[in-house]
Amino acid sequence: MSTYRYYKWDGTEPFKFDKDRLMEQLSRKLFADGNLSRALWQLQTSGMHDVHGRQLPSLKELIRRLQEKRQSQLNRYNLDSIMDDIRKALDDVLQTERAGIKKKMDEMHQKVQQGSGDLPTETLQKLLNSLKEKADQNLQHLNSLPGDIGGKIKVLSEYDFMDEEARRKFNDLMDMIKKRAMDTYVREMGQSIKNLDPATLSGLKQMLRSLNEMLEQRVRGQEPDFESFMKQYGAFFGPDPPRSLDDLLERLQQQVIQAQSLLNSLSTEQRSALEALLNSVLDDDMRYELDRLGTNLQILSPYDLTGSQYDFLGRETISYSEALKLMELLQKMDQLESQLKNSRYTQSIDEVDKSLVRELLGEQSAEDLEAIESVSRILEQAGYIRRENGEYKLTPRGMRKIGEKALDLVFSRLKKDRVGGHRIIRKGGGGERLEETRKYEFGDDFDVDVEKTIMNSLLHSPRVPVKLDIDDFEIFQEEQTVRSATVLLLDMSFSMRMYGNFEAAKMVSIALNSLISGKFPKDSLYILGFSNYARKMTPEELTYISWDDFTPYTNMHHAFMMARKLLAKDKNANKQIILITDGQPTAYIENGEVIFQLPTSRRCLEVTLKEVTNCTRAGIVINTFMLQGNDFFNYFVDQMARLNHGRVFFTSAEELGSYLIVDYISNKKTAIK
Repeated sequence: MSTYRYYKWDGTEPFKFDKDRLMEQLSRKLFADGNLSRALWQLQTSGMHDVHGRQLPSLKELIRRLQEKRQSQLNRYNLDSIMDDIRKALDDVLQTERAGIKKKMDEMHQKVQQGSGDLPTETLQKLLNSLKEKADQNLQHLNSLPGDIGGKIKVLSEYDFMDEEARRKFNDLMDMIKKRAMDTYVREMGQSIKNLDPATLSGLKQMLRSLNEMLEQRVRGQEPDFESFMKQYGAFFGPDPPRSLDDLLERLQQQVIQAQSLLNSLSTEQRSALEALLNSVLDDDMRYELDRLGTNLQILSPYDLTGSQYDFLGRETISYSEALKLMELLQKMDQLESQLKNSRYTQSIDEVDKSLVRELLGEQSAEDLEAIESVSRILEQAGYIRRENGEYKLTPRGMRKIGEKALDLVFSRLKKDRVGGHRIIRKGGGGERLEETRKYEFGDDFDVDVEKTIMNSLLHSPRVPVKLDIDDFEIFQEEQTVRSATVLLLDMSFSMRMYGNFEAAKMVSIALNSLISGKFPKDSLYILGFSNYARKMTPEELTYISWDDFTPYTNMHHAFMMARKLLAKDKNANKQIILITDGQPTAYIENGEVIFQLPTSRRCLEVTLKEVTNCTRAGIVINTFMLQGNDFFNYFVDQMARLNHGRVFFTSAEELGSYLIVDYISNKKTAIK
């Protein structure tokens, strides 16, 4: 079920993308990378522009916003102040007790001085002496309290308060500290308990004992009775109780991380004081069950529970409970930042928690992320990509679109007056029908465009029935072409990564495939990639291929051999090989094994040129496009051209497309008499 959220409109328009422009941008990244998922992720996260020219924030920008917000929290608070409220409460207890002692002594002195009808003076004096002795002992205890808070709490827990208000305040303080001690593991339990009287503490210890038994059953591979546990102890978990044991485990583990992060972020002195304080208020049984719970949570946790450490630089005070909430906020920020950064490795933002983005960074950032995510959805809805088994793949329509874009990029480099235009129109039959029409002339094939013919008649003589004159007839134009079979040999050796050669060669290969399949569908095109061996590839594979890492082999011998065998089976009379490479052969096949020699050997050149001779005898023309490289001008291509009478074009990555495509089309326009 889809969830829709509505917010007050702030006057800004959401980002809007054009599907075809997105596909063009994806094509460029795909030419360079060859990995569709990575290219799509790069497109989404690089700060693209929408149809209005507005730049979408990049993933780096979202991470920067998150880091700035986290730093603002660290610059605000002084974490060592979390003990301040306990110090103040403890000072208030001591001040109240001292004032209460003084008040009791003053009242007793007044009774002795004024006398009392109920008690004789001698008895009153004895009471005064006894009270004074008690007061002196208590004041001595108060004056000799340890300097640390934990030590004071431990002594006062055995202290006999003379003032009832001070006793009540101390008991409240003890309850607060005990709840904080339990916050390390069971914060929501502590929040649901209003007071920690002996009966409540006993019930809490029993609940912890049952919880540990249940977790230890899980450790042993058994399935505990979670429902029975919740029926008995559900009241300890507040208004939003866990729905399963896994839910409870997740909550408890997150609370442990938050409490541990708080301890890690304190100064050494404050951390020791807090740990001593929290331990001082729990009895041995409670400490045992909490330690046991911590061990079980660590065993069952899929991640580290040691927590993070944050460097707080501010001056604003913060209470312990507020600090734990702040740790939860910082933990969420860490989680979101990890999700955003991990998307670089998964090449997907699907795992980024959108609700967490809205909670931590606000509605604008959530909309930005939604716009980033919408890119893949737009391309899917347009039919350009599809998702299979968690990975994106190009659809046939997407392949055609990339081919069209590659063709546009190649032809955009041509000068308007360059020789070898796109189209040569000739009269007569035997060619490919074009969409354009013209007036019929005597001797033309009668391939009539009926719609335009009738429209011509109605324009000069609007009447029914329609009467046609000879000048009304429109026929489809035809383009005279030569059917041919072509093998494209694409060098995939490691050196092709230099100078942008492989990216350009791949783009032109895609363009050539698009040109032939769309404009010359009766032609044959075979694609062979070669490095140590030659291997046949489909047009779809062209989009994804990359050069062969750490494979310096350039086995043209095997490539020519495979190309010749493919063309031998093709029925088209005109056969050619288009070779795109950046160097001369460095490998060949002999006795069924690949022989690699760098620098190339005379034997390697001889074997490869022999295969060139075989291609020549089979009537196969080899046209070579030599890209910029270490062997830009070399002996091999010169000898190959002499043997085969094909052409060699010394070019660069920037000009490769222009030379290759123009040559192919100019050959296609040559009619065979």
